[in-house]
Amino acid sequence: MSLAIGVDVGGTKVAAGVVDEKGRVIADLRQPTPSTDPAAVEKTIADCVQRLRKDHDVVAVGIGAAGFIDAGRSTVLFAPNLAWRDEPLRDEVAKLVDLPVVVENDANAAAWGEYRFGAGQGESHMVCVTVGTGIGGGMVLDGALFRGRFGIGAEFGHMQVVEDGRRCGCGQSGCWEQYCSGRALLHEAREIADVQKVYGRRLLELGDGKPEGIEAPEVTKAAIEGDPAALECFSVVGHWLGQGLANLAAMLDPGAFVVGGGVADAGDLLLDPARRHFGHVLTGTGFRPRPEIRHASLGNWAGMVGAADLARLG
Repeated sequence: MSLAIGVDVGGTKVAAGVVDEKGRVIADLRQPTPSTDPAAVEKTIADCVQRLRKDHDVVAVGIGAAGFIDAGRSTVLFAPNLAWRDEPLRDEVAKLVDLPVVVENDANAAAWGEYRFGAGQGESHMVCVTVGTGIGGGMVLDGALFRGRFGIGAEFGHMQVVEDGRRCGCGQSGCWEQYCSGRALLHEAREIADVQKVYGRRLLELGDGKPEGIEAPEVTKAAIEGDPAALECFSVVGHWLGQGLANLAAMLDPGAFVVGGGVADAGDLLLDPARRHFGHVLTGTGFRPRPEIRHASLGNWAGMVGAADLARLG
């Protein structure tokens, strides 16, 4: 059986695993990301690969990187949370590991993983949206990963949804991810706890009495308990998720949306309000096939599994 190594490189950790042809991770490890030093990141990736291949015969390495990847799947043009700027990542890592290497955007890799082995199986046209600290996106159209002319398509999180809205790390304002993300969830929760202290008392308790002490896991915990303020936070973020998905449906007409990421780990607390609003604002609703909104099934493995599969396919 052909084995490949998938590497998921984020701003805080490098996760790597040996993946078989059925998308199963049979060995994995993690290391902190030395995010300010490109050469050190490449050495960390290579170290992970070398440790994993000691016990497994692998044919290729796929790297999912959080950033803009060029059309040749070799160079990281820009990475907002890492020091990569026009970094020839593929060639640098290939020299260190002496294996074929493919580099892909991390959200594209996750989308491919869900399409091949997860919640997107059976759909020829699928859009994957990862709702975490920000929003990542990937598309499989007619059975092929869509990357755009320059390799940097599907950056859905930076569609402007509110003119002159909240400032975004991309340099613009009013981006979708400022209203539908972990940051957006915290914005809602902390504002409620600060302005409506009685209504937000459970959130304040979980934040040790301070709005700034509230973190996303606490909001999810309170929502699971049925706290109305926390449920409102998910309702607001879910509303914006449904709005963005309806916009994407108008453009792309997919058979299914697959929603993953840390915020989406709350499941129907997020997806139910998203589905409701999606149904209200979908263009031509009632007179067209309606794409499903599914919860991603591969969790944190999606990027690793997708990157390994893309490397195996070449």
